[in-house]
Amino acid sequence: MTKDRLGARQTFASVAPSLFVFLWSTGFIVARYATNDADPLSFLAARLFIAALLLGAIAVASGAPRPSLSESKWSIIVGFGIHATYLGGVFVAIDLGLPSGVGALVGGLHPVITAVAGGALLGEKLSSRQWFGVVLGFSGVVLVVIERLTDNSLNLPIRAVIAVSVATLGMSVGTLIQRQRCAATPLLWGSTIQYSGSAIGLAVAASISGQTTLTFTANTVWSLVWSIGVLSITAVLTMLWLLQHRAAASVSSLFFLVPALSAIEAAILFDEQLNATAIAGFVVAIIGVALVTRAPRKTPGR
Repeated sequence: MTKDRLGARQTFASVAPSLFVFLWSTGFIVARYATNDADPLSFLAARLFIAALLLGAIAVASGAPRPSLSESKWSIIVGFGIHATYLGGVFVAIDLGLPSGVGALVGGLHPVITAVAGGALLGEKLSSRQWFGVVLGFSGVVLVVIERLTDNSLNLPIRAVIAVSVATLGMSVGTLIQRQRCAATPLLWGSTIQYSGSAIGLAVAASISGQTTLTFTANTVWSLVWSIGVLSITAVLTMLWLLQHRAAASVSSLFFLVPALSAIEAAILFDEQLNATAIAGFVVAIIGVALVTRAPRKTPGR
């Protein structure tokens, strides 16, 4: 590897976590717009189908390496967890009226589940410092959403709570399988396969549930453009790259920052209140993620 390529890779490695958190946080804003004029499952099926076509075309044009049959099989399974189950569950929950505080709190369990399961299944043990970071990260999520959680906790749509809980579990399982089975899978073709399988699964689910409305209004079109270009291509490829180069718990801990950043974006776009408690939660979550992701100090002489 040349010095220029090595330098570019190191630069991307340093900015990738922040880039991923910012881009991923916009997904909750887009979901709010997208479900105005489209059923959630139909919208997601269209989004992933178009993303698969674009990535497939880029993979062919660039001569990207192809995955093996085994890698392709596992990519489909990962796709069902990270894309079909997670995105489907989140969008359905939002469409059913789940309060954002509850959704963020349940979603904040994903890094905790991944940290515990990653140690048991992948042997990716966390140090005491990293476990303290996980606790701080989840505590930050609680602080960010505590006001909205209190306001809405007496009127929870049970189906929406189930949907977001299934989504959280799907993301955790998909993350672990991606780390264990697809760490060396070529990103372009691997993502294309993930999206293709998930798009088919979501289309079938939409048909069975009767969620087939997809009206191409300005809201829908702009939501699709942002979801495909920014989320399904840029953000997801960044996440998969991080999973190939970092422990699953380290990457998952970045999700602790998403609710706070989404709250800031909602305050700017929708004039939602952003109080001092939420800001304090953001700071606590940042400290927690820093503790989880910071490389351990090397012992002198090693």
